[in-house]
Amino acid sequence: MDIIVSEFGNFLGKKSERLVIKENGKIKEEIPFFKVNHVLITSNGVSLSSDVIKECAVAGIPITFLSSDGKPYAIIQSPHLQGTVATRREQMLAYNDHRGFELAKQFASGKVTNQINLLKYISKYRKAADPALYELLRTNISKIEDLKKSLNELKASSIEEARETILNLEGRSASIYWASVERILPEAYTFNGRDKRGATDLVNSLLNYGYGILYSQVAVAIALAGLDPYAGFLHADRSGKPSLVLDLIEEFRQPVVDRTILGMLGKGADWKISDGKLDDTTRKDLAARVIERLDARETYERKKFTLRTIIQRQARAVASFVRDEKAYKPFIAGW
Repeated sequence: MDIIVSEFGNFLGKKSERLVIKENGKIKEEIPFFKVNHVLITSNGVSLSSDVIKECAVAGIPITFLSSDGKPYAIIQSPHLQGTVATRREQMLAYNDHRGFELAKQFASGKVTNQINLLKYISKYRKAADPALYELLRTNISKIEDLKKSLNELKASSIEEARETILNLEGRSASIYWASVERILPEAYTFNGRDKRGATDLVNSLLNYGYGILYSQVAVAIALAGLDPYAGFLHADRSGKPSLVLDLIEEFRQPVVDRTILGMLGKGADWKISDGKLDDTTRKDLAARVIERLDARETYERKKFTLRTIIQRQARAVASFVRDEKAYKPFIAGW
């Protein structure tokens, strides 16, 4: 299980082989460490003992700290779970040859395909209930499919030759996708397009917070695969920018976060925003919903795995590709 600590003043300690959560000095919960996958701290004023940090590091349990808008500002994990140096050497070399281009193209193609599939998933329930919206979605799906075709036909010897073109095609797809989302949302919600930074509306704040939780899962998977999170391909290098995390997360935004949020808003979820930020209850519930979705099973390589496991396998697939061991294919969710 993922442990979410979202109350101001909570304390995390260790008692024998159990993680103990205390509130006002009283034990609130005890969880055996062997049952813990990840500890997410989503509130200010939470403290934890060095014993907890040590036990989590030894057991390979990451501890992630999220700000109120969902941005991870720290991840604690063991430095011994980083894979081999051979992978990182090849990752750096891959940037300058066909491998870097191919990875960037596949990351973008995976994102675009999952946008298409989520719109298909949503549209099939609108065919009878709202024929006009159904036709609009089918038209937009067709437009994105044309962009995907252009993306898949793109050829280059390195990412530097093609990044601008890939980002242009991906950006045009995103514009159509988010315009479709605007039409899908119930009238009670105002959504005037995607706002990644400084969002003050409910929908964008939900998306940003959900992506923050997903980010922590992807970042940990990349580290465990022995990859450098700052050496990406689709996203350009910049000091302090975890480009590879931002690359790999693209395949999972729609199936993990967007599907969760759109589904809950469609059901009239009692999610609220106060002074431009999600309230505590909303953040806690959204985190639980996203984690629940991460534990849902999807078809991957002809078998069923949880999305959490698929993220880990995709990170290892990137590592295998840069080592020239096998081709890389993006994760495509069903609809």
